[in-house]
Amino acid sequence: MSNEPNTQPEPQGDAPAPDVAALQAELEKARDTMLRALADAENTRRRAEKQAVEARVYAIDRFAGDLLPVADTLARALQAVPAEVREHPDDALRNLIAGLELTERSLIDAFARHGLKRVGAKGDAFDPNLHQAVAQAPSDVPAGRVAEVMQPGYVLGDRTIRAAMVLVSGGPAGGHSETAHVDVKV
Repeated sequence: MSNEPNTQPEPQGDAPAPDVAALQAELEKARDTMLRALADAENTRRRAEKQAVEARVYAIDRFAGDLLPVADTLARALQAVPAEVREHPDDALRNLIAGLELTERSLIDAFARHGLKRVGAKGDAFDPNLHQAVAQAPSDVPAGRVAEVMQPGYVLGDRTIRAAMVLVSGGPAGGHSETAHVDVKV
């Protein structure tokens, strides 16, 4: 055995005991901080997922908005052909009309494939989120419903890209309707 002196301090009986209550309070504080950080990270992840989904769904909204006048022009071109010309067209005119109709259908189908849907049909209930009332007039359509569509509207997902411009029915002329009155601001 060695005669070297022992350099290890001997445990002293008078050393203060660790403060258990203070250590538990510190542990609870650390646990609370950790749980808050985990919750914050989860909320950030959820927000990022939601933003990514919205970005995919609504990525085409400006592009679609730019194409809506093209769809309107095609529809107006087809509406401009008088009924008597449609009934007895020559071959060249028949082909032109068929081409315009096909182009319009193709455009509307392309819109639908990308989630852009046309709204505003005669008889629909007036919805200020989807329709812009330009007038209200007596009609054979029940009061508070769309009597005529001047320009169709479009929605992308749950966003209105363009509200449909509509004439809202006030009910039958001379009759009194018991349905709600629709305030029309022109």
